[in-house]
Amino acid sequence: MDETSEQYGHEQTKKSEDTIINIGNDPVMQSAVDVLSILGNKKKVILRAKGNSIPNAVAVANIITEKMLNGNSKVGKITLDTESAAGIGSMTSTVEIILDKI
Repeated sequence: MDETSEQYGHEQTKKSEDTIINIGNDPVMQSAVDVLSILGNKKKVILRAKGNSIPNAVAVANIITEKMLNGNSKVGKITLDTESAAGIGSMTSTVEIILDKI
């Protein structure tokens, strides 16, 4: 009889260098300070927002890139999408803004 040994659990082989932050209806400056503190340790931050929170995510991205880290950060990519609820017919817009520290 052959004996086999199997590893249990998951092994993380590569750490991601980007962090995903969901932007809600919190105060914009508070969210911007939170993002700024995370950008201090990471090279890339992804801001995600849905529906009525999209203007807040855009405002946070503008505050970070134009006021707080002017010349040291940039908007890498913006992705727009729409999710539809199954059977209901209502649609919700989503946005993903990637901020890169340079």
